[in-house]
Amino acid sequence: MRAVTVTPGTPNSLRCVPNWPEPAPEEGAILAEALAVGVCGTDHEIIAGHFGEPPPGTDTLVLGHEALGRVLEDPTGTLRKGDLVAGIVRHPDPVPCPNCAVGEWDMCRNGQYTEHGIKALPGFARDRWRVHPAFAVRLDPALTTVGMLLEPISVVAKAWDHIERIGKRAEWKPQSVLVTGAGPIGLLAALLGSQRGLAVHVLDLATTGPKPDLVRALGATYHAKPVAELDFEPDVVIECTGVPRVVLDAMCKAAPNGIVCLAGVSSGGRTIDFDAGALNRALVLENNVVFGSVNANRRHWDQAAEALARADQGWLNSLITRRLPVERYTEAYTAGEDDIKVIIDFTA
Repeated sequence: MRAVTVTPGTPNSLRCVPNWPEPAPEEGAILAEALAVGVCGTDHEIIAGHFGEPPPGTDTLVLGHEALGRVLEDPTGTLRKGDLVAGIVRHPDPVPCPNCAVGEWDMCRNGQYTEHGIKALPGFARDRWRVHPAFAVRLDPALTTVGMLLEPISVVAKAWDHIERIGKRAEWKPQSVLVTGAGPIGLLAALLGSQRGLAVHVLDLATTGPKPDLVRALGATYHAKPVAELDFEPDVVIECTGVPRVVLDAMCKAAPNGIVCLAGVSSGGRTIDFDAGALNRALVLENNVVFGSVNANRRHWDQAAEALARADQGWLNSLITRRLPVERYTEAYTAGEDDIKVIIDFTA
């Protein structure tokens, strides 16, 4: 069995092992054959040695957290043989903390959660994998070519869920959303905004490549300019770049009673001049909210599966800029200039 692995903490230890062991039964009752895994920035950071944690008792981590598989067996009867399935990435901590105890492992307080392909659980970039029924999500059969997008769209499903919960603090009828960054997370955030009937605006620096057309295909407006130069104030901002200047400008741009969700992670180590007092004044006097959002729980994964099934399949396929067989895994994990989403195809 093939598996794409790294030694966490050791830069450039990426390799494909041709004789990886079959998944152990304790990994879960559901056995699936891998169809594909998506590649994302988290994978690049693990490969660079910045973070990642192997399962206990080993120094090797199987990569892959954006999974799509087909059920081979499920003795519990939760799924049927042949079902499309994705595995939920994060599992609750063993203590558990108050949030993990009620199924909100995305809000874990003590950091003892585990994550497939990231932290202490083997990932899905192998020919076969197992998952516990409670962490298996059935996908619509029509999603055979795009179902690996479920993990990234679950992240923005959570973001939208929390935006709408915060909005209920007062009478609030949002009309517009600004998404900063037209990578996979940004484009999927825009998709969910369009599904909600909002006027969607996406901001990115790219003027060529597929991004502008993908935004326009949603009926949204594409902006290739700084946030500060926009001539409107959105009710909702979803910031997906993590770029400090964009983050701060986005926080200042929201309309009164606006909600700003920070979904991009900054690398840190950069200092910029900024009028923090003016930001404080605007947030307080306009009743604005700024919050961070990462990961997703079961509720969000189910919401994401419904959103994927409703989306235009041609548009979703257009997000995938490269599909490569396992044998070309090094190419898959090498970023390309116009990449949006790169997929490793285990069936090729």
